[in-house]
Amino acid sequence: MSNKISSSVPTDREVVLGILNNSEEALNKLYAGYFPMILQFILNNNGDEDDAKDVYQEGIIVLYNKIKSGNFELSSKLKTYIYSVCRRIWLKKLSQQSKKSNDVTDFDDLISVEEDVEQHEEKDRQFDKMQSALLHLGEPCKTIIQDFYINNLSMQDICEKFGYTNTDNAKTQKYKCLQRLKKLFFQS
Repeated sequence: MSNKISSSVPTDREVVLGILNNSEEALNKLYAGYFPMILQFILNNNGDEDDAKDVYQEGIIVLYNKIKSGNFELSSKLKTYIYSVCRRIWLKKLSQQSKKSNDVTDFDDLISVEEDVEQHEEKDRQFDKMQSALLHLGEPCKTIIQDFYINNLSMQDICEKFGYTNTDNAKTQKYKCLQRLKKLFFQS
C-alpha cells in the first residue's frame, strides 16, 4: 500500500542527484517547487514578482554551483538552503537600494549561507571583468579566444579561418592573445 502523494516538489535527494546528472527535469521541478515560497517572502518585503524571479534565479544558480562543486551536504532541508540563499541575496539588494531591510518578516528556519553567496558574487564579478577584458582585446584576438574556449573550435579550424600557414603559428598567436587578455584582466 503506497500513500505517496504526487507533488510538484521533488525530494531533496532527487534534486541533488538530478543536478549531478545534468537532469533538466530536476531543475524544472526545483524551479516550480520552491518559487511560491520565495515569491511570498519577496512580496512581503518591499519587492514584486520580477524581483522574486531574479532573486530565485540567482538562488538556484548558487545551489547548482554548490552541488556541482561536490561539497553540498544535505545537513539542512533544501527548502531551508534555498530560502536562506534567496533571503541573503534580497537583503543585500534592499540594503543597496537603502530600503528597510532590518525588519524583514519571514520564517525562523535559516542557515548561514554567506560564504556560498559571496563565492557566487565573486564569480559574477570575475565573469564581468573577463567580458570587459575581451571587449578591449581587439581583433583577431577576441575572436580567436572565443572560437577556441567558447565555441570549442580546434586549432586546425582556427588556422584555416584566419589563414595561418600552420597550426603552430595559430597556437603562437593564441598564446600572445592570452597574455594580452591576462594583462587586461588584471588591470581592470
